Amino acid sequence: VQLQASGGGSVQAGQSLKLSCIASGSIFSRYNMGWYRQAPGKDRELVAELTNVGSAFYADSVKGRFTISRDNAKSTVYLQMNSLKPEDTAVYYCNAEVYGSTSWGRGTLVTVSS
Repeated sequence: VQLQASGGGSVQAGQSLKLSCIASGSIFSRYNMGWYRQAPGKDRELVAELTNVGSAFYADSVKGRFTISRDNAKSTVYLQMNSLKPEDTAVYYCNAEVYGSTSWGRGTLVTVSS
């Protein structure tokens, strides 16, 4: 699976961004999709995931602010990020898991200034 993330940028605290990740392959609807992030000097962490049956999980730090969604017809997963904080600054990566195989896309940088 090849993944291409986009939508990152530089915003001020309180603003919003929407990330997109397009996946290759004809069985996107079977993929479990996730968004991870890695801040400078920190480990990569799970931000949100959305299973192929529609179950969503969010890290506590983003609950109520971020929303993960998918459009199977477009083979795309989204991450709507509202009320951004400086601590959300990181490189964001999308991830796909299907049949025990995991793929990563290139990251997209999100910078939030105070």
